[in-house]
Amino acid sequence: MNVIELVGVTKRYQMGEEVVEALKGVDFHAEPGEMVVVIGPSGSGKSTMLNMIGLLDTPTEGTVLHRGHDVSDLTEDELTEERRSGIGFVFQAFHLLPVLDAVENVELPSMWDTDVDRHDRAISLLERVGLGDRLDHTPTELSGGQRQRVAIARALINEPHIVLADEPTGNLDRETARNILDMFTQLKTEEDVAIVAVTHDELFREFADRTVSLVDGRIR
Repeated sequence: MNVIELVGVTKRYQMGEEVVEALKGVDFHAEPGEMVVVIGPSGSGKSTMLNMIGLLDTPTEGTVLHRGHDVSDLTEDELTEERRSGIGFVFQAFHLLPVLDAVENVELPSMWDTDVDRHDRAISLLERVGLGDRLDHTPTELSGGQRQRVAIARALINEPHIVLADEPTGNLDRETARNILDMFTQLKTEEDVAIVAVTHDELFREFADRTVSLVDGRIR
């Protein structure tokens, strides 16, 4: 079963008196254990597409399927629960809280889940991404690559079915970027998660199972 699927998704925005069509009949899917990279120029609709996949926005037309069921008409509370239980996010700017150490940052998405031993899982994830000796370090005490590793561990804390990465190597040098992509390759297999990365970085092509080009709101 596909983890996520977009079927004929169109998204229009009202910008003053103008209607902007950011996505135009997009069909897309991602399977467990697969890394799909979405590449396209600025303004091509990549961010809008990522918002659809991440259930952060709803289509004007078309259908979004998450784990096989239609989520297009869910309430905001229901969408929030779908995101919390099934989707992890990794961002270019890391978005770590500076007052928290690495373990506390990783724990954050699971703070309201009383059924999960989040502290032990956070430590385990940080160890898996090579930060077992940095557990009590705050973001200011970590390098850019280490901060991105914390962000990846945080994205996995709730055992998601899919991880969405928005320009995850944008702030990293080439060697560090390769290390992060090696880690994505390892984690998608070990965790059996789908990874969808939206990026300008051509380096991703070397690591992707599939590459999708988005141009003017259409899949090419």
